[in-house]
Amino acid sequence: MCPITKDSYSEPNQLVAVERIRPEPTRTGSDQQHPPPLVPCRRYPVCGEPLQSAMMSQARKRSLFAADDDEPMPAPKLHARGDEAHRHVAALVLARGGSKGITLKNIKKLAGLPLLGWVLRAAVDCNMFHSVWVSTDHDEIEKVARSFGAQVHRRSAEVSRDTSSSLETIQEFVRLHSEVDVICNIQATSPCLHPYHLQQALEMITLQGFDSVFSVVRRHHFRWQEVKEGNNKVTKPLNLDPANRPRRQDWDGELCENGSFYFTTRDLVLNKNILQGGVTGYYEMKPEFSVDIDVDIDWPVAEQRVLRYGYHGKVVRLMFCNISGCLTDGRVLMSGSGEDMVAINTKDTVGIQMLQSEEVEVVLVTSSVDLLNSVLVDKLAKRAGCEVAKVGEEPLKDLKLVLERKKLKWNQVAFMGNDKVDVSCLNLAGLSAVPSDAPIVATDAAKYTCRNVGGSGAVREFGEYILLQREKAKMKQDRIDTSSK
Repeated sequence: MCPITKDSYSEPNQLVAVERIRPEPTRTGSDQQHPPPLVPCRRYPVCGEPLQSAMMSQARKRSLFAADDDEPMPAPKLHARGDEAHRHVAALVLARGGSKGITLKNIKKLAGLPLLGWVLRAAVDCNMFHSVWVSTDHDEIEKVARSFGAQVHRRSAEVSRDTSSSLETIQEFVRLHSEVDVICNIQATSPCLHPYHLQQALEMITLQGFDSVFSVVRRHHFRWQEVKEGNNKVTKPLNLDPANRPRRQDWDGELCENGSFYFTTRDLVLNKNILQGGVTGYYEMKPEFSVDIDVDIDWPVAEQRVLRYGYHGKVVRLMFCNISGCLTDGRVLMSGSGEDMVAINTKDTVGIQMLQSEEVEVVLVTSSVDLLNSVLVDKLAKRAGCEVAKVGEEPLKDLKLVLERKKLKWNQVAFMGNDKVDVSCLNLAGLSAVPSDAPIVATDAAKYTCRNVGGSGAVREFGEYILLQREKAKMKQDRIDTSSK
């Protein structure tokens, strides 16, 4: 039976199983050394499953500790290193511009966000990395990376070829960044990654003493040997006995890499030329979070999956919304009598009311360069029931004062802008958006691009997006509360 123990670092109702791998013996001269000790190989969460039930389930599994004589071996004890507080842990996303399957796949919009943005948001909000990086050779990818708070490593031409491996690219990064000790290679094509996945996996290294940890998913696929065309051989089963074909509920399946992330160390990358080695562990993710995008046909499926299971950011408590170009279409109409007029869409005012009813404060923003006069601004604010913030040529400077007064941080804020002057705020805000008719400089900085144009439902669309993220955050908290009872 696989020994299962409560882990002092795990969440309630999470179990820890450790698996042993016997490394190949090493030789010195003519003498064979004893093989290194068997090493622990995984920690996995069993969310919401009672301890007794999980132990009974594990009892059905084959022994994970059997040695050559099939006798169970004691589980090793793991110890955190004493220098963990001084090790620099960096997240690294590889995002080459020359994607072959889908052109510029890494920044193609998926459910309103660039594909790269989904994993960067999770990495930044993880709050456990000393730095978050994107390795790229493309200007547009660099812009998107910076807009989500990542630093950029401009990779060389030598590791930007079609034949370049991920290991080669990571090695170049590590050589040029001597401060980095632990690397988390995150795949941009895994948009359902959440901060807690990274947090729990990293704790296996920082608290439990693992050298490398990678993500896996459990699959229940019966595999058969391939027979090449023209070969007279017959196929053979690879992982089942057809005479004793198990039911799904009686078979634990197999663990497969899902490609979401790989934690490794500087030593393994540079001195061993591997990503997985040393004391090796795996972190099991649920199938619904294991999304990998390789071809166009995956895109619509991934959009539905990410809307339901993706990480949508921290809970927003306040939204800044530009009046000109967002709430309105940016035009000011002048009558023959000299009166200024603007039009607002009922959809947008309803969107503001929806946010307010969910206790998200909305502050309308008007600039000194806007054509709107103070009378029109006051009327719009009264109609929408919002406070108005008047900003100068640098909106960020004035809006910082508003946040200080309200005791909020930028990651608790949503910002909707529509032009170059808004770029800094679009970059800083936890959630940010622009209407579909915004100039490219603003679109590049925004985390969400609306389908609607300014003054025609874009504010309502962004409001619904904000509320969707709040609902997902609440559902996640409810699951945590339930599992801890």
